[in-house]
Amino acid sequence: MNVLFLTMARIGSLSDRGVYTDLLRKFSDDGHKVYVVTPVERRENKKTGIIEEKSGTILNVRTFNIQKTNILEKGLGTLAIESQFLNAIKKYLPHIKFDLVLYSTPPITLVKVISYIKKRDNAYAYLMLKDIFPQNAVDMNMLKKGSVLHRFFQKKEKKLYEISDFIGCMSAANESFLLHHNPQISSQKVEINPNTIEPLELRQTPEEKNAIKTKYALPNDKKIFVYGGNLGKPQGVEFLLQTIEKTDRKDVFFLVIGSGTEYSRIQKWFQDRKPDNALLMKGLPKDDYEFLLRACDVGMIFLHKDFTIPNFPSRLLSYLDLKLPVLAATDTSTDVGTILEKANCGFSVLWGDQTAMQDAIPKFCTDDARYNQMKENAWKLLVTEFHVDRSYGLIKEKIQHV
Repeated sequence: MNVLFLTMARIGSLSDRGVYTDLLRKFSDDGHKVYVVTPVERRENKKTGIIEEKSGTILNVRTFNIQKTNILEKGLGTLAIESQFLNAIKKYLPHIKFDLVLYSTPPITLVKVISYIKKRDNAYAYLMLKDIFPQNAVDMNMLKKGSVLHRFFQKKEKKLYEISDFIGCMSAANESFLLHHNPQISSQKVEINPNTIEPLELRQTPEEKNAIKTKYALPNDKKIFVYGGNLGKPQGVEFLLQTIEKTDRKDVFFLVIGSGTEYSRIQKWFQDRKPDNALLMKGLPKDDYEFLLRACDVGMIFLHKDFTIPNFPSRLLSYLDLKLPVLAATDTSTDVGTILEKANCGFSVLWGDQTAMQDAIPKFCTDDARYNQMKENAWKLLVTEFHVDRSYGLIKEKIQHV
């Protein structure tokens, strides 16, 4: 069958590893033809065009800057992307009849594109719900509840749910939240379809690990707690910085690596405080980033306490893929911490509870046997719950029963 994937995420190549690319390659490997529509932001100075690859066709659509930009341009870009995608599909893929259209949130503003493909091709529409907007923006005080813009986006959100034949949620908490706040949605068209990847077990000798630490000026005699990824308001980075400041252990070192709207603030904090137990690094290319992660010992997740929507960060899979136990500081809505503790591959605390955080950190350092078991449990959790075969099987099952 012909599969169309619409995404706000930048997909440079289907050979890259990631939540979406791993799933799309699975479709391709199973004999299906994959077509991806992905934005090329204006800062890249490239035109709209087609790229043909072994695993599928990528349609790059020139858009406004929509990631890591000011809120005005991000808003305009989010609104404009619908017509930009639709025009590009009509121009570059006019003769392809699609059997399945896959799409993720964000954004929620692709209703016209999805409706067009459904009506033209009688395609099956499957929503992979990765973000609950506009409520997340309300939680972060980026959007005023009840405002004209908020009501506009709410109408878009409800229309997106309405035209979707099926909705896959990242976790049980996501599913419960969606159905509770949208009673018009039948539970029969909702399921748990988590973030998934194709696991790649990467073995590393102690000598190789020490060589990486030397390269990046990391200590060889301490447990490296790493926070990697977006550094923005949703992460509540002030608690991360407070944790670095309050941790007074000779066997712990923090590595903060990433980029985002809060990076300058974090950089200034490091320049002013000059902590001797932490290092800040700007985001690296994906391959270099994963190479560096292999030298770390504990992955960290931070979610701002004000979230009422149950987030489930995809960076968790990067940690599990490297057999890293995880320390999560989260809000009360998400179930990511509960899943970690149930699988015995990490610990969870409430964002802002520094006492609990200081109680949790030593649990990764004082018992080598427990730590090594958590590493194995991390890998087991990945291959049993977050393997790409699970997500692919769920979606394929829906098409077979149409």
